[in-house]
Amino acid sequence: MRDPAATDPLRTRLAAAGVAVVTVGAGLGLRAVTAGDIAKYGGDALYTVLLLTLVVVLAPRVAPLRAAAGALAASWAIEFLQLSEIPGELSRRSTVGRLVLGSTFNPPDLFWYAVGAAAGYAVHTALRSCLDAGGRRGRRAVPDSTPGGHR
Repeated sequence: MRDPAATDPLRTRLAAAGVAVVTVGAGLGLRAVTAGDIAKYGGDALYTVLLLTLVVVLAPRVAPLRAAAGALAASWAIEFLQLSEIPGELSRRSTVGRLVLGSTFNPPDLFWYAVGAAAGYAVHTALRSCLDAGGRRGRRAVPDSTPGGHR
């Protein structure tokens, strides 16, 4: 039997878009009420969660592990790109560039991106289960009409 949550791309996309909005709100809220390492590293983890939600919006049938791995790979790639001058230069020219690419390589960020990927994986798995359960609740059971009760 196929996974109903994996076969309803619209519901999956809407759920992922909702989680993306919540993730951005959580990141902004974190910056508003905290400072220092909590804000920085919490933001790193949420950055990867946001990337994961965008992966799911673009590819709603993606498995949670694959989405988490893709988001983590993108986060790490962007962090390693910061070893070059490109992100720093773009960050000086654009607020969007600074928000998306950062500016300075920081090795602990790599760990916190992995924390975000793990959290995103857990949320993605839970939401798929909820979508699956919701799909099952809306279906009527079809009585078995074969002799002996077997199909």
